[in-house]
Amino acid sequence: MPKYVLAYHGGATPETEPEVAKVMAAWEAWMGSLGEALVDPGNPIGQTKTLSADGSVTVGGGADPLSGYSLLNASDIDEAVSLAKGCPIFESGGSIEVAEAIEM
Repeated sequence: MPKYVLAYHGGATPETEPEVAKVMAAWEAWMGSLGEALVDPGNPIGQTKTLSADGSVTVGGGADPLSGYSLLNASDIDEAVSLAKGCPIFESGGSIEVAEAIEM
């Protein structure tokens, strides 16, 4: 079955312990609803640097930096998009890029 990367962009970071607990509960509930489709729950992304072909390094991830990822199994990209629709990142203003991981 094909694998799909859910690349999370943006989203606000909770600032208080009660907010963190609420956000974590929402993520755990959504990930639990994915069942066996969830291959790797992934992680948030920390500091980034962008390396260019000329060897220059820029701090940050560009105009729309990656903020996290997950990996899913789905029959096709439309199913992967459908599974992503319930993600809590939307509640904090984030977005998700869904991309097929091509098996080589």
